Amino acid sequence: MERVSSPTSPAPLGADTPDIIVHTVLEVPISKHRRIVTGSAIFLVGLVCALLLGMGSRSGYHASFRLAPADASIKVPNLTLPARLTGVLLGLVVISLGLFQIVRGFSKRSMRWVLSVTGLCFIVAFLCWAATGGTKGGTLDLLGLLQQSIFLAIPLILGALAGVLCERSGVINVAIEGQMLAGAWAGALVATLLHNKGMGLLAAVIAGGLMGLLLAVFAIRYFVNQVVLGVVLNVLALGLTGFIYDALMQPNQDTMNNPGFFDPIKIPVLGDIPIVGPLLFNANIIVYLTYVLIVVVDVALFRTRWGLRTRAVGEHPEAADTVGINVFRTRYRNVVYGGMVAGMAGAFLTIGAVGAFSKNISSGKGFIALAAVIFGRWSPRGAIGAALLFGFADALQTVLSFTQTPVTIPSSFLAMLPYLATLFAVAGLVGRVRAPTADGEPYVKG
Repeated sequence: MERVSSPTSPAPLGADTPDIIVHTVLEVPISKHRRIVTGSAIFLVGLVCALLLGMGSRSGYHASFRLAPADASIKVPNLTLPARLTGVLLGLVVISLGLFQIVRGFSKRSMRWVLSVTGLCFIVAFLCWAATGGTKGGTLDLLGLLQQSIFLAIPLILGALAGVLCERSGVINVAIEGQMLAGAWAGALVATLLHNKGMGLLAAVIAGGLMGLLLAVFAIRYFVNQVVLGVVLNVLALGLTGFIYDALMQPNQDTMNNPGFFDPIKIPVLGDIPIVGPLLFNANIIVYLTYVLIVVVDVALFRTRWGLRTRAVGEHPEAADTVGINVFRTRYRNVVYGGMVAGMAGAFLTIGAVGAFSKNISSGKGFIALAAVIFGRWSPRGAIGAALLFGFADALQTVLSFTQTPVTIPSSFLAMLPYLATLFAVAGLVGRVRAPTADGEPYVKG
């Protein structure tokens, strides 16, 4: 059911009392075809959980999940679940949701929670199934899996925030990949030459901002097709950084490509909280900066004058121009900001994680970040949630490659897992999400 607000005006209460506008909420029924299709898909996921994952788990085996590191000051016992029973019960829950959707249908607002519960049930059932591959059932490091998920999601989150900043302003940013690559290269090179990782981070942000400036100039001033322009900038970044790497950085690894990486900083008190502490408060400086940017971008976009103007420029630039908003300046500024955030994402790949630059180190993460923007419906919170989902898929394929599962999963399929998750997530939204109205449309001042 879709909620529609309809205003009605009752009679005034008195001579000096203004009319009161009452909003009546109407429920617009979802089409029967769509209800049956989505309900059938949920029902199918429930069957997979109950039959393939639940009944496919070894009888009598338990799945054990580690929730704390071995050296934790506060010990947390492992979470142990009967694998087969858990999978079957979770499958029945999902089947019930699917049947209700087919017969009666959830409201549009409720469907978000239904899909979240469906996904969570599937993941838990899958992990229970995977943990029963050993001779007596195994122990999965759940905390390590979640830590790795956040770690791998950080560049995706930053890239998604860069995409939101640009596309909410009306400029499509396909060049996130190139901005990441430029930031990764500049961060590693400058940090090595100056022996200062802080300066490397600053150089990465500047390099990403310069790539954003190139995107802004050609897209806003010269009206170049923004999708084609983004692809060209990606190729430019790939070729330029690859050439410099081959010519200078690889032959002189110690003097030009040995920046090291930021050490984790454990926040006192918060870092000692069971589960949450090791997960969120024992990370390097770029991760903490990401936390700050998440809050800043979300609050600024929806709670400040800048955010209102940005959204106005992305939705209706002509109307924004008539009320005195400088469309060109707003777009230039936000595209450069987006490039700087993507440059920080690139810095995380080198001085935040690996400690060295290599050719094409971004490996498609910019495109996955762009997919997170679409999957998150051009909202910072939605894009961050999508980035975490894709990061979890990436971490899961790493964990499964070292886990003995009941049925051997081919390594080639595991390598495809994060990209398959991205493909299915975005494909399911084709035709159902709407970008900002002026996204990708050049503005010509009348």
